[in-house]
Amino acid sequence: MSIFIVQIVAMNALKDTTTVNEDDANLLVLIIDTNPLIWTKSAKSTGLSLKEALRHLLVFINAHLALKHDNEVAVIASHVGVSKFLYPIPNPPRLSENTDQAVDSNLYQRFKVVNDQVIGNMKDLFEDVSTLDSYPDKASSMIAGALTMALCYTNRIMRADEIGHIKPRILIISISPDSPYQYISIMNCIFSAQKLGIPIDVCKVHGEDTVFLKQAAHLTGGRYLKLQIPQGFLQFLMITFLPDRFTRNYQCLPGEEKVDFSASCFCHKKMIDIGYVCSVCLSIFCHPLEQCSTCRTSLMLASVSESGLKLVNGIKKLDKAKGRESGGSI
Repeated sequence: MSIFIVQIVAMNALKDTTTVNEDDANLLVLIIDTNPLIWTKSAKSTGLSLKEALRHLLVFINAHLALKHDNEVAVIASHVGVSKFLYPIPNPPRLSENTDQAVDSNLYQRFKVVNDQVIGNMKDLFEDVSTLDSYPDKASSMIAGALTMALCYTNRIMRADEIGHIKPRILIISISPDSPYQYISIMNCIFSAQKLGIPIDVCKVHGEDTVFLKQAAHLTGGRYLKLQIPQGFLQFLMITFLPDRFTRNYQCLPGEEKVDFSASCFCHKKMIDIGYVCSVCLSIFCHPLEQCSTCRTSLMLASVSESGLKLVNGIKKLDKAKGRESGGSI
């Protein structure tokens, strides 16, 4: 087998062709990046702390539930080294009339149940510091694990809905930078979301743009929004991410138009624009190898020169003497 020198180029966005109508119920799976180190930096630089952001998110969740009586929500925390469901949980505690959790007749009970479970499970997550101490990459969170949990949950709900009444979508509140070590897992999640017809929305709260999540929003037909004014976090949530999939067909929502389709090499986990791709498993490497580290296929670089393939100024070109055209895509 041979290694082909390629230039990573942009792909066309996948449009949401799933049939939606006004009467559909909407399942919102909210993924919250809870990296404590990055949230501390955000609080110091922008004034938006995790506690303040959680207050806004709970209002946003309640607004989503209030839109329709059959709307559903799930909340997942993407923490350092672990992903965890905040709502719903398998065995929620039952309310007792003798405790402070008794039913309040002046409060919509569904709002209270969701708010209490999210806040309580968030506290339990931060009190457990064992994962934080043992995980080496503390600058990033387990966004790939959270996406996997979200897709498994939505797939189970969609299979149980025989008439196709529930239309799911995923919203990621991102604050951590890209982790090249999670590139393969994130791309697998993107392709799974494409197949299931689930749009992935991303709200980048702090820091530089995340290339992987921007690709996820673009390829699944979702929206990517980088928060410019942290004080208007709730307003951006309400305007951009509250409308359901049917309503979005009649709205012009803000978002990113330019998408960077850079990939991460499998050998050193660094971002590259030009790389070497295994012709068997399509693994990407930043330098030529004699054997693919993924599928163990023997790679013969000599066949590249024999086919007339040359690298000119970082762009793949073919020898015109052999009647081939210039190229550079995968």
